[in-house]
Amino acid sequence: MSRVDRVTETGVEHVLRRYVLRWLRVLRDDLLHFRVDPLPPSMWLRWLPHGLLCLVAFGVTLGGMAQLTDNGGVGTQIAFLLGLAQGGAVLFAMWRPIPAWLLTTAAMVGGAFEVRRQLLAGGAHDFVWPWTAAGIIGQMAVLLLLALRVPTRVSVEALGVTTLLTYAIQGLLGAADYQPTGVLAVILFAVVVVLGIALRGRREARAELGRQTTMTAEERARRTLLEERNRIARELHDVVAHHMSVISIQAQVAPHLVENPPDELMENLAGIRQNALEALTELRRVLGVLRAEHPDRPESPDEAGTGTAPHAPQPTLDRIPALVENTRAAGLTVTLEVIGKPRSLPPGVELSVYRIVQEALSNVLRHAPGAIARVQLDYRLNGVGVSVANSRPTRPAPPSPGAGHGLLGMRERVVMLGGALFADCDGDGGYKVSAFIPVAVLADGLTYARRPGAPEPVPGAGPSIRLSQAPATDPKGDTV
Repeated sequence: MSRVDRVTETGVEHVLRRYVLRWLRVLRDDLLHFRVDPLPPSMWLRWLPHGLLCLVAFGVTLGGMAQLTDNGGVGTQIAFLLGLAQGGAVLFAMWRPIPAWLLTTAAMVGGAFEVRRQLLAGGAHDFVWPWTAAGIIGQMAVLLLLALRVPTRVSVEALGVTTLLTYAIQGLLGAADYQPTGVLAVILFAVVVVLGIALRGRREARAELGRQTTMTAEERARRTLLEERNRIARELHDVVAHHMSVISIQAQVAPHLVENPPDELMENLAGIRQNALEALTELRRVLGVLRAEHPDRPESPDEAGTGTAPHAPQPTLDRIPALVENTRAAGLTVTLEVIGKPRSLPPGVELSVYRIVQEALSNVLRHAPGAIARVQLDYRLNGVGVSVANSRPTRPAPPSPGAGHGLLGMRERVVMLGGALFADCDGDGGYKVSAFIPVAVLADGLTYARRPGAPEPVPGAGPSIRLSQAPATDPKGDTV
């Protein structure tokens, strides 16, 4: 067997072994676990209340007909109509509770007058009146459905009208040789109305709580996004202030680089320096407001130990190795890989790449304990790429107090610079965040960040291009 065949066979075995191990891990995760998988809600359970109401309506119809015919002395046709009205009202109440209540109340009044006529004539002996047993059950079901669907005021009004009609028929009109059911019926009606009002109030409270929870989550997300944008604006103001300082210094030094400079040049350079100093003063005021958590009171020396110096220089790509070392000291295994030749990039680009790596490593520490992280910087001709990937965590992550919107800040930074960001889980249970920020290169070696659609600058177009060059670092690191 030739060497090429042996190498090919080794590569095939490696690929097969890799896929076999991956499928074995998938089978282990799918079949060897003890997590709880609850049953989904059944369609039968959703229609169970409707089925029970259909049974109640059927029972009220048959029971009312039999009771009015056998014991009330009412004719078959009238009993059928009264029973059908009381039973049909129960079904009708599922869609139209108010008309259903009117129907069952009218059926009660009509049945009460017909039974009263039989009681006075002696055709019904010792019969329940003015409410029959089937009528009480049907009215209770209708009032319960009404109380569940309409405001409390309407439910109380329906109960009051029912009570008034019961008192008027039994107490004022009266009959002979009957068993009174008015008091019992009113008590039962009041119980079901109170129960319906309580259930409706509980349902409305839960719905309102859900709406408030949703609004709170949306407001928290919006506030987090605004805070991240404020932070980005604060850092970009630092970068702009640094460039304004460079403009002022260059305008001051330029006359000394030319022998016998013209008066017009001196006047223009003095005006440039004056405008730069005024803009720098205004930027310092804005920076003071953005840096201070409470702008209305002066900053105290005790606040210096909060972990962020107010006037500290903004981090660059040179500080990523130190960030990786600090993350290792926190207990996370991190590797750093740099592809391409490192070079100076625009300050905003370097700051954004640093913040993306910082936030991604913080997420790995919080949400993937025991994982191995890999940071990769890719210096390309047309931009810079960054990716932070972590392996599968070895133990469950503890509860994190964070807001969970770190990706929003990353995306805001990348979109602002015309780049693209991708964040998703990989097939092995890990997570990866990758971004690319375009950086254009001019003919004289200068770089600048360009948003999509922005016009290309002309090389050598004047001193304004020189200002886009990465400035030299001040020994104290103060950019303002």
